[in-house]
Amino acid sequence: MKYLLHIDTSTDDGVVAIGGDGQLLSHRVNKETRDHAGSINVMINDVLAEIGISLEDLAGIVVCAGPGSYTGLRIGIATAKGLCYVLEKPLILDNRLTLLAYQAYRHNLKTYSQYTVILTAREKEYFISIYNNDFICIMPPQHITEDSLAISMEEKGSNYIITNASKEIINSIAGNIKTDFLAKIDLSSWIFYAFEEYNCNKTVNLSTAEPFYLKQVYTHK
Repeated sequence: MKYLLHIDTSTDDGVVAIGGDGQLLSHRVNKETRDHAGSINVMINDVLAEIGISLEDLAGIVVCAGPGSYTGLRIGIATAKGLCYVLEKPLILDNRLTLLAYQAYRHNLKTYSQYTVILTAREKEYFISIYNNDFICIMPPQHITEDSLAISMEEKGSNYIITNASKEIINSIAGNIKTDFLAKIDLSSWIFYAFEEYNCNKTVNLSTAEPFYLKQVYTHK
């Protein structure tokens, strides 16, 4: 069995999971806001122990590399890269927007013309990505302002939107839409998706791997 370790520190919750051949085997969630550095190694040890394997048994490591918390992303990727260097294991980086769109697509397939993810970056700024119903990316993950949001959302046919933006903002966008305001990564879908990536050798170069910030880091508002 091919075991993959999954790490997500892109949001307030820290998540660690083990997948085996594309199936969720064990996971831990830390809801202590911004406590990723203090909990991530403990959670990794816990999930490994639960299924009775060691770090050496891993086939690779997968990280949700953003967009998200600047500090959280650095912690997750630094941890993963350190393990990959020591263990000589491959690293896979996934974009949070892609993962959210994929889980909606996986459950609905061709029911909708488009699958769009809109996540709040900061006030009047968003991260967005759009995929068609063959799950081909037609708008790569990017950062936009509120003024550009309506233009970006111009489309034909039905649109499934996954978002954590306000209902007022989404309702102001014209079109035939289905809205899902639970913008949370489904572990089973992520583990299945990452295993497909692993089988296709969609790994990254450890020396150049960086988080998907998608926007300039601000030191003040």
